[in-house]
Parts: sequence; C-alpha cells; structure tokens
Amino acid sequence: MRKVNYGVIGTGYFGYGLAKIIRDDVQGGKVVAVYDPNNAEEIARELDCDQEMDIESLCKREDIDAVIIASPNANHKEPVLYAAKHNKHVFCEKPIALSYQDCDQMIEITKRNDLVFMAGHVMNFIDGVREAKRVINDGEIGDILFCHAERTGWEDAKEQVSWKKKKKLSGGHLYHHIHELDFIQFLMGPATRVCMVGGNVAHQGEEFGDEDDLLLASLEFKNNTFATIQYGSAFRLGEHYVKIQGTKGAILIDLKNVNVVVKTLDKEERILLHASEVEDENRRRIYQELEGGIMYGDPKTKVPIWLDTIMKKELNYFHDVLLGLEVEEEFIPLLDGTAARAAVATADALTLSLKEDRKVSVDEIIAMKAQATVS
Repeated sequence: MRKVNYGVIGTGYFGYGLAKIIRDDVQGGKVVAVYDPNNAEEIARELDCDQEMDIESLCKREDIDAVIIASPNANHKEPVLYAAKHNKHVFCEKPIALSYQDCDQMIEITKRNDLVFMAGHVMNFIDGVREAKRVINDGEIGDILFCHAERTGWEDAKEQVSWKKKKKLSGGHLYHHIHELDFIQFLMGPATRVCMVGGNVAHQGEEFGDEDDLLLASLEFKNNTFATIQYGSAFRLGEHYVKIQGTKGAILIDLKNVNVVVKTLDKEERILLHASEVEDENRRRIYQELEGGIMYGDPKTKVPIWLDTIMKKELNYFHDVLLGLEVEEEFIPLLDGTAARAAVATADALTLSLKEDRKVSVDEIIAMKAQATVS
C-alpha cells in the first residue's frame, strides 16, 4: 500500500487526537511534522516527528502529501490556502471558515489544483446517523417535511475563557456547532430563506466571552419544507437531538440520551447511535457532565471512546480517498468543501437576519461575494 505522509496544523485537543489516530490507526499513514504556536514541541517529541516553526514551512515540505488543519475556526483559511498553493490535500476541521467569502476562496484554489478538501463534519460518520440516512434514502419515512434540532444547555463561568466562547475565533454557537445545520442541509438541500432571533441573554461579562447564548433559527427550503434549530448556553433544560418528520414516518437522533428512534407506518424501532452499547453508554455518561453541549479539552485530555471511534472512521475515509477509493455521490460535497460552504452560507444569512431583524435569502450572501469579486 502506498503511504500518505501528513502534516498537522493545530495540536490542541482535536488536532492531537487526529494526529494520534494517524499514527496508531491509519494503515499507511504517518505524521511527519506538526505546527502549533503553543505546544508543538511536546507533541512532536511524543509523535516522533518534526516541529515546524510556521504554517508555510510545513505546507511546502516535499515529504508531506496532506495537511490536517485543527486550529481555532478563524485560523483555517490561511493554512488551507498555503496547503493548496503547495499541492497538498486538506482535511479541515469544521467550520472550514467563518464566512462564505472565505470558504469560496478556499474551494477555488483546492479545486483549481485538483485537491481533496474534506471538511471535518464528523456527524456523517456516526453509525446511527448513517442508518437513519439509509432509511431516508430507501423511502421508509417518505418525503421529509420538517426537521428540528436542538443543541442547548447551561454554562457557568470558567476560570479561563476558551477561544470557543469568543465570536472572533469560533463564530459562536451557530458556527462552532454547525454539525446540526450541515446535517439538516445534507438531508433537505440548501436553505433558501432564513430568519433568526436571539442574543446574549444570561452570560454578560468577561468571564463568559462574547458569544450569543440563545439563538432560535428557522429555515425555509424548496418544495414548501422547513426546519428550525435552537442553539445556546442559556437553557437550564438542555437538549441535543435532531428530529426528522416525513410523510410516512419520522426519525429521532438523540445525541444526549443516546439512541435513534425510527418510526414508520408499520413499526417503531430503536437502534444504537454508535457502533456498540459500550460506546453509547460512554457518551450517555459524559453528556451528563457537559455544560451547554460543549466539550472542552487540551492535549492531555483523553478523547472519549465514542468520539475516538467516529474520528477514526472519518480519517480512514479521507486516507482511503487519497489512495483512490471511489467516492459515493452523496459524499462528493463533503470532499470538495461545497457542503461545508453551503452550511456557512446559511449561517451567514442567519447572522445577517439577527443583525437586521428580517428574513434573509441565502442568495443575498452569495450575491455579496459576487459583488465583492467584481469591485
């Protein structure tokens, strides 16, 4: 088997976890260099690889075939552009950027250089989610009419404010937790018109960061179909699920209580969310301890087994695609950045809706990019 050499940019909780998976669980994969302004020296020593002192020096190395980008959300664009400039394939954690315009630039250069540009939308690799998608594809719940998702909870003040709580770095709940929005659009296609209300209602002060803690979004799609999403850390009764309502049945993907319910005209059944009952129970226990549906961690924090399993699945999929695996049609948008860009376009439209207190067509966001290009 041909080997694939990787560089890793960002070796915090997720980046370090991904690097270890490449070392231990990706056959033919090897981490040859890492970059992180905070902890790369220690990680490089553990992984027995080189430490690079800047992003471009890593991306230009001739012994690197692909770059893993797991830096804070606002810092994804520069390494993607450098990687593409030096003809490296890219796996980029979600969201790939914090604006449609940045996403578009990243996709333009990766496509021009015929590179794989995979977004880390790990929800696509959860076993129960894949089974739910199969049920939908087989027509067992009929046509989808409506989806509703919630990712909510309550957060208390922290001794240190994580970058995840700073809009400029994370984009706030809407962008940092874009999994649910991306998944709904994976099922229903891109939203056409959106509306969002909310704000920061219970977490003012430097000890909380500056993100909005209560967001209520509504999405309109073609064919008179709809979705709603709730995000935030101002919910004492927190939830994390996606409900899918069809003409012949419905599906509940419950990521907090950890199960999947499939209801059709003939039956109702419950299936595992993850690959085993052990993993489901592991997630169930950990979720009792989470605040606001957010997992904080550093390189010393062990990735839970349920998350480790799906991270392994998505990285092995990326690796296999680089080695020539034939890509299913529905996964093509995951591997060229366009699904991730569509989710960010809708997030941008929702952000504009909140700012201007009106419904916003997603086409407005795309038109803004076109106007910026012309000018």
